[in-house]
Amino acid sequence: ETEPLTSKKDVSDCNEGEDCKENGLPVRNPKSALRLVEDGNKVHPSQGDKGGAAQISNGYSGVQSSVPCNGMGEVEDAQCTAPAATTTTTTTSTTCGAEGQQQLMELEDRETWSKKIDFLLSVIGYAVDLGNVWRFPYICYQNGGGAFLIPYTIMAIFGGIPLFYMELALGQYHRNGCISIWRKICPIFKGIGFAICIIDLYVASYYNTIMAWAFYYLVSSFTAQLPWTSCTNAWNTGNCTNYFSKDNVSWSLHSISPAEEFYTRQVLQVHKSNGLDNLGGISWQLTLCLLLIFTIVYFSIWKGVKTSGKVVWVTATFPYIILFILLVRGATLPGAWRGVLYYLKPDWQKLLATEVWVDAAAQIFFSLGPGFGVLLAYASYNKFHNNCYQDALVTSTVNCVTSFVSGFVIFTVLGYMAEMRNEDVSEVAKDTGPSLLFITYAEAIANMPASTFFAIIFFLMLLTLGLDSTFAGLEGVITGVLDEFPHVWSKRRELFVLGLTIICFLGSLATLTFGGAYVVKLFEEYATGPAVLTVVFLEAVAVAWFYGITQFCNDVKEMLGFTPGWYWRVCWAAISPIFLLFVTCSFLSNPPELRLFDYNYPYWTTVVGYCIGTSSIICIPIYMVYRLIITPGTLKERILKSITPETATEIPFGDIRMNAV
Repeated sequence: ETEPLTSKKDVSDCNEGEDCKENGLPVRNPKSALRLVEDGNKVHPSQGDKGGAAQISNGYSGVQSSVPCNGMGEVEDAQCTAPAATTTTTTTSTTCGAEGQQQLMELEDRETWSKKIDFLLSVIGYAVDLGNVWRFPYICYQNGGGAFLIPYTIMAIFGGIPLFYMELALGQYHRNGCISIWRKICPIFKGIGFAICIIDLYVASYYNTIMAWAFYYLVSSFTAQLPWTSCTNAWNTGNCTNYFSKDNVSWSLHSISPAEEFYTRQVLQVHKSNGLDNLGGISWQLTLCLLLIFTIVYFSIWKGVKTSGKVVWVTATFPYIILFILLVRGATLPGAWRGVLYYLKPDWQKLLATEVWVDAAAQIFFSLGPGFGVLLAYASYNKFHNNCYQDALVTSTVNCVTSFVSGFVIFTVLGYMAEMRNEDVSEVAKDTGPSLLFITYAEAIANMPASTFFAIIFFLMLLTLGLDSTFAGLEGVITGVLDEFPHVWSKRRELFVLGLTIICFLGSLATLTFGGAYVVKLFEEYATGPAVLTVVFLEAVAVAWFYGITQFCNDVKEMLGFTPGWYWRVCWAAISPIFLLFVTCSFLSNPPELRLFDYNYPYWTTVVGYCIGTSSIICIPIYMVYRLIITPGTLKERILKSITPETATEIPFGDIRMNAV
């Protein structure tokens, strides 16, 4: 039900009460189709100039009719024009018919959140993940304690939050996923969407394995005595030393705690692997745990945000209840004050080190999570006039406060551990990453009164923290693909989600081997870090310098009724891209030297890591070249057509929707 903006014929040329035909597809006469309904998601004719184009919109980002048959923006003799009552000879290609069919299929109701709170909880659940619990406390005390909060806050204000707000606004205004949204912004950057999907698949291949470890711990916790409290188990070695026992036990250089042996020899079984060159067999226990996790994930997201929006009421709120319980319990432990003092004691000299500012920028960026297509996808299901500005401020603030409070939950327990061991907190807090949770914190819980109860709720919290982040990551891929190929998958969402979860499960098999922990570490450092930073840098440049800050601010004004101030404009145009470039260059100039347990990663793993990271962002230049090749005209004409938005975005106007051209 479309008419090209370039057409000189008015849609009123069609006989009243009759249907026009376009490429063999029926196109209803707008006069007979005009109707006002209360539901803003139903089909409405656009309201514009009498001689202008009439395009029907339903809140789902339809394809503007001015796009020619080949979708590349050129206007040739063969145009997708609807023949009028007068006899006009037009040549129609087969591509035109395919696009016409896709347009009609896109003119369906787009799903929206049942309630505003569903969206907020989903975004909070996505942003608050396992990294808030283990990564922020470690980075904070490593980089100056309380002094680290200064660079962290600065990086959040000028880098993280503006990017977070930008993605929410883009998704809500254009109502498309990470791939098809670029048709409306800057088509030559469409490769960013494909790169995001690949990165999300990489994350799903290792992130869920960490949840499988947590699930294994959860199942093992349903015993009167937790299995990582003694040295009498089949997996223990002669170096196992339980300093919590009533006997006087001396802690030597070669001593290993029972919690560490349970984690490394029973859960991971890394002693059966020689490293990345010999991963060993697959752990069937972890495979079953991961299979159950993916089953939960599938039935939570297979129907769309209507179902996942209800699941996050549990997965997003439950961790806060547990964090509060653990915080109260940790504060009452002997020696807790030592951990808090170590956590917050400022080291002002650290602020002079560049690494501290790099760590602050990286932490806030990966904590808020722009660049994974999730914020675009979630915001695309909002109502058009939803206050995404307020949402961005609320959710980002909740995320940062959660990270800060998690530090107290962790370090009160580390202070207790130091008190029991009669050591400094720095000696207890040597574990980083997942080891901080699965070794140090698990051991502390095991030696508390009511240890079984606290172990169960703690690992349940880890599961729920990870689940809603997995929901979000996969929804970013699902929305992106379904919006790009609606004629294929719009009616087959359940089947597509099933295929996607199977692919993610099969891709996780390498992380389920006896050396799988080494693979997880490699993917965590290289597959996502520099790739996501590059993606968001190009995204910020494309929006600010190609789409235009003025146009983007006008879009925000159409949604919210006010124009973003100079602070936001400066951040989007200059500060945020510089912020991203700074972090990316710092990472590339100083690649991390990987080490896990007693295994030092060989040099060739760095090369493999960079290859994995490059495999996603290579989609961006490949698509740019492809775009320029298939676009007709001179090189200058090709470039101009490739950076000009192809389609219009429809905006509501009362009960009717209009095109934003």
